[in-house]
Amino acid sequence: MNAATPSYPPSRNLLEGKSVVITAAAGTGIGFATAKRCLEEGASVLLSDWHERRLNEAVEQLNKAGHTAFGTVCDVTKEDDVQNLFNSAEEKFGTIDIMVNNAGLGGQDNLVEMEDEQWFRVLDVTLNGTMRCTRAALKHMVGNQTGVIVNNASVLGWRAQAGQSHYAAAKAGVMALTRCAAIEAAGFGVRVNAVSPSFANHPFLEKVSDPDLLKGLESQEAFGRGAEPWEVANVIVFLASDLSGYMTGECVSVSSQRA
Repeated sequence: MNAATPSYPPSRNLLEGKSVVITAAAGTGIGFATAKRCLEEGASVLLSDWHERRLNEAVEQLNKAGHTAFGTVCDVTKEDDVQNLFNSAEEKFGTIDIMVNNAGLGGQDNLVEMEDEQWFRVLDVTLNGTMRCTRAALKHMVGNQTGVIVNNASVLGWRAQAGQSHYAAAKAGVMALTRCAAIEAAGFGVRVNAVSPSFANHPFLEKVSDPDLLKGLESQEAFGRGAEPWEVANVIVFLASDLSGYMTGECVSVSSQRA
């Protein structure tokens, strides 16, 4: 029996007055849901994505809903783009309070058939991109003696799934990066944590995935259904807020870890 999806949460002003930068925030997934939830919680938000048209559409959609969001094109595999993203954030906000590293790339490829290019591409976006943005955020936050970084990992960093060796290796790397960066940053008042979603439903995923695979993944979930993207975004908001002020270096699972 599937558990019902809870009601969408009301705003509690958890991020009132904060500035937030979010990567891969265009489209219909966790990044866009996080941008929306951060705005609803009182933050100023700069969205980034490598796809300019989708990014502009996302910003327009949020602003039509009565928010004030900004957008900057950024490919997290390019250091110049990352630096431009943070320069834009500093110009708009003066300071960067929260960085959400959401950019990631997956695929369904068995290792025995995988080309080097497939492996390197997934790791460059998912792990190296998170490293580049974390490094840039830390350079800004350490000087201010405050800040929060939230990385998007995955339960595949803990568990095994066929066809996911590149993605699982990258997400396990994000977890390790989160823990090590947290220890380095703690003395400067900066916290670094991660969410590890198991399975979140959104239209893009349904377009590019085998329906039978998605049904199988849903059946493994504790609630018998995939998470709504905003349910994952709620945990990101919690980790970004002062409510998690004594948490750092943690990777928080969102729903089931069952293999």
